Amino acid sequence: MPLLTVRQAAERLGVGYSTLKQWIYKGSVRTTRTEGGHHRIAETEIERLLAKEGRLPSTRAPRRAGGGGVLMVVSGRNRLRGIVDEVRRDGLIAQVRLRIGDQRLTAVITRDALDELQLKRGDEATALIKATEVMIAREAPARQEA
Repeated sequence: MPLLTVRQAAERLGVGYSTLKQWIYKGSVRTTRTEGGHHRIAETEIERLLAKEGRLPSTRAPRRAGGGGVLMVVSGRNRLRGIVDEVRRDGLIAQVRLRIGDQRLTAVITRDALDELQLKRGDEATALIKATEVMIAREAPARQEA
C-alpha cells in the first residue's frame, strides 16, 4: 500500500499543507510515522477522506504493463471510480458491486471479463456507463519479468 507525504496527500485532497497538518494534529486523519517522526498517509485514507466529502478518488499514477495495454483514455464521459465491495461468480456470469462514496453500483459482466480484470474486494475500479449498459474497467497489473 503506497504511503504519501503530507504535501502529496494535501495535493490529492485539494487542501493546503497546513490545513492537512491541523487535521492530523486533531486526529481527523490516520497516519503512520516514519522513524524520523514524519507523517505518512495511506492511499486508503485519502480515499476515505474523499468519500466522506462525497468526492471521487483522483486518478492514481498509471502502472506500467509489460506487454499488455493500460486503459488510458475512454471516449465515454460517464465514469464512476470506486472500490470493489463484492464479487460474485455464477456459471458464465459475474456480479461486481462498487462502492462509490456512500453509493453502491452493481454490474453484471461475463465470467471471462471478471477473470481478465482479476477483480477482488478492495480493488479500485471504474464503472463506464453508456446508455443502459455498465462496464467495469481496471488498469492492467504490471507483469513480472524474469
